[in-house]
Amino acid sequence: MANGSAVEISELRVRRGKTPVFDGLRLSIPRGEITGLLGPSGCGKTTLMRAIVGVQRIDAGTVTVLGEPGGSSRLRHRVAYGTQGAAVYADLTVRQNLTYIAAVLGAPKGDVDRVIDEVGLRAQAGQLVESLSGGQTTRVSLAMALIGSPELIVLDEPTVGLDPVLRVELWTLFRALTERGVTLIVSSHVMDEALRCDRLLLMRSGRIIADTTPSALLADTGTADPDAAFLAVIERDSRAHDGSSRPRTRRERRGAAE
Repeated sequence: MANGSAVEISELRVRRGKTPVFDGLRLSIPRGEITGLLGPSGCGKTTLMRAIVGVQRIDAGTVTVLGEPGGSSRLRHRVAYGTQGAAVYADLTVRQNLTYIAAVLGAPKGDVDRVIDEVGLRAQAGQLVESLSGGQTTRVSLAMALIGSPELIVLDEPTVGLDPVLRVELWTLFRALTERGVTLIVSSHVMDEALRCDRLLLMRSGRIIADTTPSALLADTGTADPDAAFLAVIERDSRAHDGSSRPRTRRERRGAAE
């Protein structure tokens, strides 16, 4: 793939009913980095991730992942997807959930213990998932995505509902994975997580309105924090599309970000 890209998307078109979600989206995601998909709810983050892992019906265009068509059976052991809702069996223990996924993927025997330790669930390994807290259940779902040492991990809002300490621990894990050569695509609507990514794709209404890095985003917008930077990018994008030169009010800017 061009320049060692993990994902190449060309002229992607997706509709939800009669409403277009993407209309000719083009995108390239590099290998071995954390790429953050950021933007307000409903901007297309989850649809894009589903297209990358091959579970989204597309109307036109191409999605190439690790050199293969998105959703190809040859990607089964190379791509992992952590959905926004915890994809786990509540009536099984943490270890049973992970053992099942390891068997399906033909993962090494030591993988279950490895990922239990990586997500900090050693003490809860024998508990039923239904007895866990929301944050612990999210960690089980993440552990399932880590089974089998995939080359590309796609995580949809992995830190939702987690306390600040655990969020930091997970981002430390994400960074360790990239140091092993793994590519991560992580979606979030929490803008302070943008600063933990190598690359940022800011989305709005099914479009990529900025393809940048954390430092470049702050420098380009002249702001000191990612929330203000994103609002500045939205303001710029809005002016470009509606032709208005009038500065918008604080209430209008707030509404655009929601």
